[in-house]
Amino acid sequence: MPDKKHIKSAFESMMFVWGDPLEVKAAADVMNIDRQAAYECFKELQSEYAAAGRGIRIREIDAAFQFVTEASNYEHLRRLCTPIKEKRLSQAALEVLAIIAYRQPVTKGEIDAIRGVKCERTLESLIKKGLVEEVGRSAAIGRPILYGTTAEFLRHFNFESLAELPEIEDIEGAIQEQEPAESPDFEQLEIDISSGHAGSGDADEGGGADGTGAGGGSTAASEASAGADEVEGGGAVAGDGGGADVGEGGGADEDTGAGAAQRNI
Repeated sequence: MPDKKHIKSAFESMMFVWGDPLEVKAAADVMNIDRQAAYECFKELQSEYAAAGRGIRIREIDAAFQFVTEASNYEHLRRLCTPIKEKRLSQAALEVLAIIAYRQPVTKGEIDAIRGVKCERTLESLIKKGLVEEVGRSAAIGRPILYGTTAEFLRHFNFESLAELPEIEDIEGAIQEQEPAESPDFEQLEIDISSGHAGSGDADEGGGADGTGAGGGSTAASEASAGADEVEGGGAVAGDGGGADVGEGGGADEDTGAGAAQRNI
Protein backbone atom coordinates (compact mmCIF):
# COMPACT_ATOMS: atom_id res chain seq x y z
CA MET A 1 0.00 0.00 0.00
CA PRO A 2 1.42 3.44 -0.93
CA ASP A 3 2.23 5.83 1.91
CA LYS A 4 -0.28 8.53 2.80
CA LYS A 5 1.88 11.35 1.41
CA HIS A 6 1.98 9.72 -2.00
CA ILE A 7 -1.77 9.01 -1.90
CA LYS A 8 -2.60 12.63 -1.13
CA SER A 9 -0.26 13.82 -3.89
CA ALA A 10 -1.99 11.50 -6.34
CA PHE A 11 -5.38 12.75 -5.22
CA GLU A 12 -4.31 16.35 -5.84
CA SER A 13 -3.28 15.48 -9.39
CA MET A 14 -6.53 13.59 -9.98
CA MET A 15 -8.69 16.50 -8.80
CA PHE A 16 -6.74 18.96 -10.93
CA VAL A 17 -7.10 16.89 -14.10
CA TRP A 18 -10.63 15.63 -13.44
CA GLY A 19 -12.20 19.06 -12.97
CA ASP A 20 -15.58 17.74 -11.85
CA PRO A 21 -16.08 16.43 -8.32
CA LEU A 22 -13.96 13.28 -7.93
CA GLU A 23 -15.82 10.47 -6.18
CA VAL A 24 -14.04 8.87 -3.24
CA LYS A 25 -14.82 5.39 -4.52
CA ALA A 26 -13.26 6.09 -7.94
CA ALA A 27 -10.11 7.55 -6.37
CA ALA A 28 -9.86 4.61 -3.96
CA ASP A 29 -10.14 2.11 -6.82
CA VAL A 30 -7.36 3.86 -8.75
CA MET A 31 -5.03 3.77 -5.74
CA ASN A 32 -6.15 0.24 -4.78
CA ILE A 33 -7.06 1.26 -1.24
CA ASP A 34 -10.30 1.00 0.75
CA ARG A 35 -12.87 3.75 0.58
CA GLN A 36 -12.54 4.86 4.20
CA ALA A 37 -8.79 5.35 3.88
CA ALA A 38 -9.27 7.39 0.71
CA TYR A 39 -11.92 9.55 2.37
CA GLU A 40 -9.58 10.30 5.30
CA CYS A 41 -6.83 11.37 2.89
CA PHE A 42 -9.21 13.73 1.12
CA LYS A 43 -10.31 15.28 4.43
CA GLU A 44 -6.70 15.77 5.50
CA LEU A 45 -5.95 17.51 2.21
CA GLN A 46 -8.99 19.70 2.70
CA SER A 47 -7.82 20.76 6.16
CA GLU A 48 -4.25 21.41 4.97
CA TYR A 49 -5.36 23.72 2.15
CA ALA A 50 -7.66 25.63 4.49
CA ALA A 51 -4.99 26.00 7.22
CA ALA A 52 -2.36 27.23 4.75
CA GLY A 53 -4.63 30.02 3.50
CA ARG A 54 -4.18 28.98 -0.12
CA GLY A 55 -6.10 30.50 -3.00
CA ILE A 56 -7.22 26.99 -3.93
CA ARG A 57 -9.49 25.04 -1.60
CA ILE A 58 -10.98 21.54 -1.65
CA ARG A 59 -14.73 21.25 -1.46
CA GLU A 60 -16.72 18.15 -0.57
CA ILE A 61 -19.85 17.50 -2.62
CA ASP A 62 -21.88 14.39 -1.84
CA ALA A 63 -18.95 12.05 -1.06
CA ALA A 64 -16.82 13.60 -3.81
CA PHE A 65 -14.07 16.24 -3.72
CA GLN A 66 -13.18 19.08 -6.08
CA PHE A 67 -10.70 21.94 -6.35
CA VAL A 68 -12.34 25.37 -6.04
CA THR A 69 -11.10 28.93 -5.61
CA GLU A 70 -11.08 30.78 -2.30
CA ALA A 71 -14.34 32.70 -1.94
CA SER A 72 -12.63 35.90 -0.73
CA ASN A 73 -10.79 36.13 -4.06
CA TYR A 74 -13.98 36.38 -6.07
CA GLU A 75 -13.66 40.09 -6.88
CA HIS A 76 -10.14 39.64 -8.25
CA LEU A 77 -11.27 36.78 -10.44
CA ARG A 78 -14.27 38.75 -11.64
CA ARG A 79 -12.00 41.56 -12.82
CA LEU A 80 -9.68 39.13 -14.53
CA CYS A 81 -12.27 37.12 -16.40
CA THR A 82 -14.34 38.44 -19.26
CA PRO A 83 -17.87 38.96 -17.98
CA ILE A 84 -20.19 36.27 -19.29
CA LYS A 85 -23.91 36.86 -19.16
CA GLU A 86 -25.56 33.80 -17.68
CA LYS A 87 -29.23 33.01 -17.94
CA ARG A 88 -30.84 32.84 -14.54
CA LEU A 89 -33.45 30.30 -13.61
CA SER A 90 -37.00 31.54 -14.01
CA GLN A 91 -39.42 31.73 -11.08
CA ALA A 92 -41.23 28.66 -12.40
CA ALA A 93 -37.95 26.71 -12.66
CA LEU A 94 -36.98 27.65 -9.11
CA GLU A 95 -40.36 26.51 -7.80
CA VAL A 96 -40.16 23.15 -9.56
CA LEU A 97 -36.55 22.68 -8.46
CA ALA A 98 -37.45 23.46 -4.85
CA ILE A 99 -40.29 20.93 -4.87
CA ILE A 100 -38.02 18.23 -6.27
CA ALA A 101 -35.23 19.05 -3.82
CA TYR A 102 -37.47 18.85 -0.75
CA ARG A 103 -39.84 16.08 -1.85
CA GLN A 104 -37.58 13.80 -3.89
CA PRO A 105 -38.13 11.29 -5.24
CA VAL A 106 -41.25 12.91 -6.69
CA THR A 107 -43.40 12.39 -9.79
CA LYS A 108 -44.42 15.05 -12.30
CA GLY A 109 -48.04 14.63 -11.24
CA GLU A 110 -47.16 15.46 -7.63
CA ILE A 111 -45.26 18.56 -8.75
CA ASP A 112 -48.25 19.67 -10.85
CA ALA A 113 -50.58 19.14 -7.89
CA ILE A 114 -48.44 21.31 -5.59
CA ARG A 115 -47.98 24.17 -8.07
CA GLY A 116 -51.44 23.99 -9.62
CA VAL A 117 -50.04 24.21 -13.16
CA LYS A 118 -48.29 21.77 -15.50
CA CYS A 119 -44.50 21.68 -15.34
CA GLU A 120 -43.57 19.51 -18.32
CA ARG A 121 -41.48 22.11 -20.18
CA THR A 122 -39.90 23.47 -17.02
CA LEU A 123 -38.94 19.95 -15.96
CA GLU A 124 -37.37 19.25 -19.36
CA SER A 125 -35.35 22.46 -19.06
CA LEU A 126 -34.03 21.50 -15.61
CA ILE A 127 -33.03 18.06 -16.92
CA LYS A 128 -31.14 19.64 -19.84
CA LYS A 129 -29.29 21.89 -17.39
CA GLY A 130 -28.25 18.82 -15.41
CA LEU A 131 -29.96 19.95 -12.20
CA VAL A 132 -32.62 17.21 -12.22
CA GLU A 133 -32.57 13.57 -13.33
CA GLU A 134 -34.74 10.48 -13.40
CA VAL A 135 -34.10 8.34 -10.33
CA GLY A 136 -36.58 5.51 -10.83
CA ARG A 137 -40.26 4.73 -11.17
CA SER A 138 -43.08 4.90 -8.67
CA ALA A 139 -45.04 1.82 -7.62
CA ALA A 140 -48.30 3.72 -8.29
CA ILE A 141 -50.63 2.92 -11.19
CA GLY A 142 -48.87 3.55 -14.49
CA ARG A 143 -45.47 3.54 -12.77
CA PRO A 144 -44.73 7.25 -13.33
CA ILE A 145 -41.14 8.45 -13.45
CA LEU A 146 -39.56 9.68 -10.22
CA TYR A 147 -37.31 12.73 -10.30
CA GLY A 148 -34.51 13.89 -8.02
CA THR A 149 -31.70 16.44 -7.91
CA THR A 150 -28.17 15.80 -9.19
CA ALA A 151 -24.64 16.46 -7.99
CA GLU A 152 -24.65 19.46 -10.34
CA PHE A 153 -27.53 20.86 -8.28
CA LEU A 154 -25.37 20.65 -5.14
CA ARG A 155 -22.43 22.26 -6.93
CA HIS A 156 -24.57 25.01 -8.42
CA PHE A 157 -26.01 26.03 -5.03
CA ASN A 158 -22.78 25.32 -3.12
CA PHE A 159 -24.17 22.51 -0.94
CA GLU A 160 -22.13 19.59 0.32
CA SER A 161 -25.26 17.46 0.64
CA LEU A 162 -29.05 17.75 0.69
CA ALA A 163 -28.84 17.99 4.47
CA GLU A 164 -27.70 21.60 4.04
CA LEU A 165 -30.99 22.64 2.40
CA PRO A 166 -32.79 25.34 4.43
CA GLU A 167 -35.54 23.87 6.55
CA ILE A 168 -39.05 24.40 5.16
CA GLU A 169 -41.86 22.66 7.02
CA ASP A 170 -44.49 23.14 4.34
CA ILE A 171 -43.13 23.34 0.79
CA GLU A 172 -46.66 23.60 -0.63
CA GLY A 173 -47.39 26.63 1.53
CA ALA A 174 -44.08 28.24 0.63
CA ILE A 175 -44.81 27.89 -3.10
CA GLN A 176 -48.34 29.26 -2.74
CA GLU A 177 -47.13 32.29 -0.78
CA GLN A 178 -44.94 33.28 -3.73
CA GLU A 179 -47.85 33.28 -6.17
CA PRO A 180 -49.08 36.81 -6.99
CA ALA A 181 -52.41 37.83 -5.52
CA GLU A 182 -55.37 38.02 -7.84
CA SER A 183 -55.99 41.46 -9.30
CA PRO A 184 -59.07 43.21 -7.90
CA ASP A 185 -62.21 43.23 -10.00
CA PHE A 186 -62.95 46.46 -11.78
CA GLU A 187 -66.14 48.16 -10.66
CA GLN A 188 -68.70 48.85 -13.36
CA LEU A 189 -69.82 52.45 -13.42
CA GLU A 190 -73.43 53.29 -14.27
CA ILE A 191 -74.14 56.54 -16.09
CA ASP A 192 -77.63 58.03 -15.78
CA ILE A 193 -78.58 59.47 -19.16
CA SER A 194 -82.19 60.09 -18.23
CA SER A 195 -81.47 63.82 -17.93
CA GLY A 196 -80.79 64.10 -21.66
CA HIS A 197 -82.81 66.12 -24.15
CA ALA A 198 -86.53 65.42 -23.81
CA GLY A 199 -87.02 65.61 -27.53
CA SER A 200 -84.46 62.88 -28.14
CA GLY A 201 -86.00 60.61 -25.52
CA ASP A 202 -89.45 61.08 -26.99
CA ALA A 203 -88.17 60.33 -30.44
CA ASP A 204 -86.49 57.08 -29.22
CA GLU A 205 -89.64 55.86 -27.52
CA GLY A 206 -91.72 56.89 -30.51
CA GLY A 207 -94.66 58.13 -28.49
CA GLY A 208 -93.83 61.73 -27.63
CA ALA A 209 -94.26 65.04 -29.44
CA ASP A 210 -96.39 65.51 -32.49
CA GLY A 211 -93.32 66.80 -34.29
CA THR A 212 -92.19 63.17 -34.72
CA GLY A 213 -93.62 62.45 -38.14
CA ALA A 214 -93.27 59.40 -40.33
CA GLY A 215 -89.98 60.66 -41.71
CA GLY A 216 -88.51 61.95 -38.41
CA GLY A 217 -89.37 65.67 -38.51
CA SER A 218 -88.26 66.22 -34.91
CA THR A 219 -84.88 64.65 -35.69
CA ALA A 220 -84.35 67.24 -38.39
CA ALA A 221 -85.26 69.92 -35.85
CA SER A 222 -82.67 68.65 -33.32
CA GLU A 223 -79.93 68.79 -35.94
CA ALA A 224 -80.67 72.48 -36.45
CA SER A 225 -81.01 72.32 -40.20
CA ALA A 226 -82.43 75.35 -41.94
CA GLY A 227 -85.49 73.60 -43.29
CA ALA A 228 -86.20 71.94 -39.93
CA ASP A 229 -86.08 75.27 -38.11
CA GLU A 230 -88.89 76.48 -40.31
CA VAL A 231 -90.83 73.27 -39.72
CA GLU A 232 -90.31 73.45 -35.94
CA GLY A 233 -91.72 76.96 -35.98
CA GLY A 234 -94.86 75.63 -37.65
CA GLY A 235 -95.72 73.25 -34.80
CA ALA A 236 -98.30 70.57 -35.61
CA VAL A 237 -98.80 71.73 -39.16
CA ALA A 238 -95.14 71.17 -39.94
CA GLY A 239 -95.28 67.73 -38.38
CA ASP A 240 -98.34 66.67 -40.27
CA GLY A 241 -97.25 68.03 -43.59
CA GLY A 242 -93.85 69.55 -44.22
CA GLY A 243 -92.02 67.61 -41.51
CA ALA A 244 -92.85 64.25 -43.03
CA ASP A 245 -91.92 65.47 -46.45
CA VAL A 246 -88.55 66.66 -45.16
CA GLY A 247 -87.79 63.27 -43.58
CA GLU A 248 -88.68 61.31 -46.68
CA GLY A 249 -86.61 63.69 -48.48
CA GLY A 250 -87.48 65.50 -51.74
CA GLY A 251 -86.03 68.95 -52.16
CA ALA A 252 -89.21 70.23 -53.79
CA ASP A 253 -91.31 68.76 -51.00
CA GLU A 254 -89.18 70.54 -48.44
CA ASP A 255 -89.89 73.86 -50.09
CA THR A 256 -93.58 73.07 -50.29
CA GLY A 257 -93.75 72.07 -46.62
CA ALA A 258 -91.84 75.11 -45.53
CA GLY A 259 -94.00 77.35 -47.61
CA ALA A 260 -97.15 75.84 -46.17
CA ALA A 261 -95.87 76.42 -42.72
CA GLN A 262 -95.11 80.02 -43.43
CA ARG A 263 -98.57 80.59 -44.95
CA ASN A 264 -100.27 79.07 -41.94
CA ILE A 265 -98.24 81.26 -39.59
